[in-house]
Amino acid sequence: MSETKTAAADLSLFPTYARYPIALVKGDGSWLWDDQGKRYLDFMSGIAVTNLGHAPKQIKAALIKQLDELWHVSNLFHIPNQVEAAKLITDNSCADAVFFCNSGAEANEAAIKLARRYNQKVLNNGRYEIITFEQSFHGRTLATLTATGQAKVKEGFAPLPEGFKTIPLNDLEALEAAVSDKTAAIMLEMVQAEGGIYPVDAAYMKGLVALCEKHGILLIADEIQTGMGRTGKLFAYEHYGIEPDIFTMAKGLGSGFPVGAMAAKEKLREGFTAGSHGSTFGGTPIATAVVKATLETIVGEGLSARAAQMGEYLIGQLRGKLAGNAFVHEVRGLGLLVGIECAEPIAGILNEAQERGLIVISAGPNVIRLLPNLLVTEEEIDTAVAILAELLEAKRPV
Repeated sequence: MSETKTAAADLSLFPTYARYPIALVKGDGSWLWDDQGKRYLDFMSGIAVTNLGHAPKQIKAALIKQLDELWHVSNLFHIPNQVEAAKLITDNSCADAVFFCNSGAEANEAAIKLARRYNQKVLNNGRYEIITFEQSFHGRTLATLTATGQAKVKEGFAPLPEGFKTIPLNDLEALEAAVSDKTAAIMLEMVQAEGGIYPVDAAYMKGLVALCEKHGILLIADEIQTGMGRTGKLFAYEHYGIEPDIFTMAKGLGSGFPVGAMAAKEKLREGFTAGSHGSTFGGTPIATAVVKATLETIVGEGLSARAAQMGEYLIGQLRGKLAGNAFVHEVRGLGLLVGIECAEPIAGILNEAQERGLIVISAGPNVIRLLPNLLVTEEEIDTAVAILAELLEAKRPV
């Protein structure tokens, strides 16, 4: 599809996306093809969604099998796939109970609602405030965009819901000052992905957990982008040796099939009693068949550890090839969630990379974000690094 035809076709859609002039029609592993037959190395993975690559055979087989059996029933009935998928999550995490929904925003909405309801209906303390952090991203519903620490996603949506405080990350004094007798929970990403690929400081996390324990505050970990092996652990909170009270999942949870989940500790089960929350399409037989196959693959094949190994290789190659280039300020990340911070905006570099057959994405105006799938090979990494090194070398100050 030509750029002109693509633009004309999009007139039937709201212009909510600044789309690239590419129509992708096929994917296999780390590779994508457009409608002109051009091949691209995908280091975006649908923004950390296709963690097993495009069209993984084991997920496809599970999906086809379920399509031949049952697509949808109400959550008023028992759904065996849902129970089995939830058990895979609880068996491989610190959680004891799971709620399935359709997206990351819905998972974070569920986490916010559970934190408030547990405090107000179980503990009867009236707490409702959620503390979040600058540069965070938690979704685009009214509650989750209010929780998000980026002003640009809030423009034009006033009045925003009350009950949220946003403070600087890694500033313990600011956190202590923000805590009050209204604080129900602290919500954060272990790595701020949309905000520039910033892992939380380990000492800060230790202080944050201690503060939660001291004041009886719930800790919510947003694992939407960092979960499912992306950072070198199944969940990024494992890097810090902590156990959140609540954590959320989506993106890589369904290997491209839309599904989200909120998981929590046993004590929070009382917060969500019958009728307190729900979802028409959450946890359908189809969605949870895909979740089962995805988790069985990631856990069974040790892909979290593989992501750690390949992430170390990727970061090492980038740092080696980009050393001495003053245009590049830093290469940072965790596992296969990697950022290259540059001296100037990088939108043009993303376009140039696409022209050379590499798809990457930004994480803020100056950061190139790399999100290859967990099965990426060293050869594919070498190809991506060579393209980026050449493009960034051209930006080196004279």
